[in-house]
Amino acid sequence: MARKKDAHHGGAWKVAYADFVTAMMALFMVLWISAQDQKILIATSHYFQNPFKSALNNTNGVLPYDTNKTVKDQGQEDGSSREQNSVKQVELAFLNSLAKDFYRLLHLDESMEDKPIDIQVTSDGLRVTLFDRAQRLLFRENTAEFTDWGQFVMQNLAWLIDRHQFRVTIDGHTRSGIPFTQAGYGAWELSSDRANAARRALTYYAVSPALIERVTGYADTRPLTLLASDAESNQRVTLSLGAGRARPTPPTTAATAGPETTASAPPTESPPAAAPPSPHHLPPSSP
Repeated sequence: MARKKDAHHGGAWKVAYADFVTAMMALFMVLWISAQDQKILIATSHYFQNPFKSALNNTNGVLPYDTNKTVKDQGQEDGSSREQNSVKQVELAFLNSLAKDFYRLLHLDESMEDKPIDIQVTSDGLRVTLFDRAQRLLFRENTAEFTDWGQFVMQNLAWLIDRHQFRVTIDGHTRSGIPFTQAGYGAWELSSDRANAARRALTYYAVSPALIERVTGYADTRPLTLLASDAESNQRVTLSLGAGRARPTPPTTAATAGPETTASAPPTESPPAAAPPSPHHLPPSSP
């Protein structure tokens, strides 16, 4: 009787080896992605959150078609448009994460009403509004001298600007009806001095003077929408932070001293009244 040949069982190692190679490839991919910069991390995260996003999601179901363009031209345009949209989404996500980080750095709840700082993400960067309200004063009363809270804010803001090399414009505003005791000194001078004080604080702590593009005082001519001109929220300093390279030569800083006149900033830098400790050790002061 013929002897039955034993079945061959030597292929199991191949399956185990394939699993091992797959796991190693996944490990190397994770290590590579973790080593990339923050923009790539945000883009990767966005892709995995919505990997099946279709071009028809935001349309009525009919793709646009131009009879004057070839299929090749249309494909190149669509690819370029998708790339630009993807880059814009990454930039907006990055700016939103910066805004949240800045709120956390200052120990602020971004959802609270009448918060002392408001951060808005714009098409070209961030708009940071620092309010000078009675519950948390940014400046000492009717002066351009920062309080401890104001110094704390400016130091952290300087760190943010210097780290990401934002271009900066600074606008000072006041409310109407402020009683001034010094002759010849009014809302125009105060708003200009406060905007210039913000510039001096930024450059004193960390920011290159070449990143400051404009410093302006508007007095009480630009109150916030839906607020009376004498509302305390109109006392504010607004910093617009734009992404991109700074100009190669440092700009001449000017502060608006009146409706039609400008006053040049002094050539030398004077430090703020007192430099606060590191932002990681100084808690925000109570009003």
